[in-house]
Amino acid sequence: MDIDLDVEVRLAQSGQHEAFIRMVKKVEVRMYNIAKAILKNDEDCADAMQEAILKAYKSIKSVRQPNFFNTWLFRILINECNSIIRKRLDSVAVDELQQFAEPSSQDDHIDLWDAIWRLEEISRTIVILHYFQDKSLRQIADLMETSEGAVKSRLHRSRNSLNQWLTDSMERKLNYESSRFGQ
Repeated sequence: MDIDLDVEVRLAQSGQHEAFIRMVKKVEVRMYNIAKAILKNDEDCADAMQEAILKAYKSIKSVRQPNFFNTWLFRILINECNSIIRKRLDSVAVDELQQFAEPSSQDDHIDLWDAIWRLEEISRTIVILHYFQDKSLRQIADLMETSEGAVKSRLHRSRNSLNQWLTDSMERKLNYESSRFGQ
């Protein structure tokens, strides 16, 4: 079912709810995949999608360029996902945060997802969109309303941080195993 996005946006802006529904139905799987990559939890994904769709519906008249409807909708979704993450972090006790900040001596090894979750919010989002959602730097820049250079720079710094964390983790694990087995 191919739809003319320009026509559908104009119809939705004029109050035809079915046009809005058709546009959302067309991208709902992509929306879920983005939310799932950021949030991991199905309930949080559903909440983020529901809020994003509701906000988009209420502000559909603000879309000036209909061909960017999907970008606009995904940006709203990403903001909702980040809001859920912020709320989740706000509700975690400080001592629990310290537990995540430093691996315990029993389990010094962190995996890639642990390292990704250590990144600051915007960097984590860029990494997830680029590597797990196959978004180009240009697409990410559009979604995040920033320059492609800024996205490229954050992605580079994020890769360096991830590489350092994972390397350090592996070294700690090897040192632990060496000392444990008397080597």
